[in-house]
Amino acid sequence: MKAPVALVLFNRPDTTRPVFEAIRAARPPKLLLIADGPRPDRPEDAEGCAAARAVVENVDWDCEVLRNYADENLGCGKRPASGIDWVFENVDRAILMEDDCVPHPSFFRYCDELLERYADDERIAQISGHNFQFGNRRGPYSYFFSRHNICLGGFATWRRAWNHFDFEVRGWPELRDIGWLADFLVDQRGVDHWTPLFDRAHAAAGEADYWDYQWTFACWAQHGISILPNPTLLSNIGFGDHATHTKSSDHKLANLNLEEMTFPMTHPPHVVPHAEADRFFIDAVVAPERQAPLLTRLRWKVSEALPAPVRDTVKRLLGR
Repeated sequence: MKAPVALVLFNRPDTTRPVFEAIRAARPPKLLLIADGPRPDRPEDAEGCAAARAVVENVDWDCEVLRNYADENLGCGKRPASGIDWVFENVDRAILMEDDCVPHPSFFRYCDELLERYADDERIAQISGHNFQFGNRRGPYSYFFSRHNICLGGFATWRRAWNHFDFEVRGWPELRDIGWLADFLVDQRGVDHWTPLFDRAHAAAGEADYWDYQWTFACWAQHGISILPNPTLLSNIGFGDHATHTKSSDHKLANLNLEEMTFPMTHPPHVVPHAEADRFFIDAVVAPERQAPLLTRLRWKVSEALPAPVRDTVKRLLGR
């Protein structure tokens, strides 16, 4: 393994431990540790933060360790954002992990190989560990391309892509006002979902309590697409009462069954987003509560049941 690994942690040693053990088994040559400080109104945080930091001290392989530990609490927006800024001041590529998302062992080789393969391909913004297709395999290859940069819990990227990240999304108003998001997503439900999130991040002027939507904006504003694996390579174990945003332990995205990436990987011959996978992601994850137009629902149901040549003809007749 050649790629550095960065781990963002806070106050949960119980979830940090299995994530760190997976990293330890992968034995990366460089480990960058990003930790937030305790919240002033939560006296129990001091002990939790100290315990989580103690977990990641068990580095017993040949590895350069860099630490970026906050003395005070920066929050779940600024701390990851500033920490990843720091990561790419030190390295030109990295596998980025959060302290509540356990990877399959093959996740690291998958990221490592694709970080090298697409290092200079400006079309690719990130490499995801999730696909959120719930058992639907998208194509005969090891992975597929998507507009959606699923970064929940773990992903890999390069300095060249992160250089476009802006925590305040200062470019959003101009792009919003020319209808760019609708052109990019081609699905009004996605536009309705992400518009208020980008609005909030811009209005917060650097005080937003999230960072991942700003990263989504950075990818999309450069027309960057993502790589999603056909197998599920990450499982988020952090949903529940102790989480900041993901409170429901029975959420459909929680505790997914891990699958193995097989090697050598088979690579898609064309770098284009998988349209059916992107529609499914919007339908199943982003906006399941929004009812699609009747014609759109008919297209989805019919297309899933037909052989590929007939399916393509039906899609053209119904409108993609």
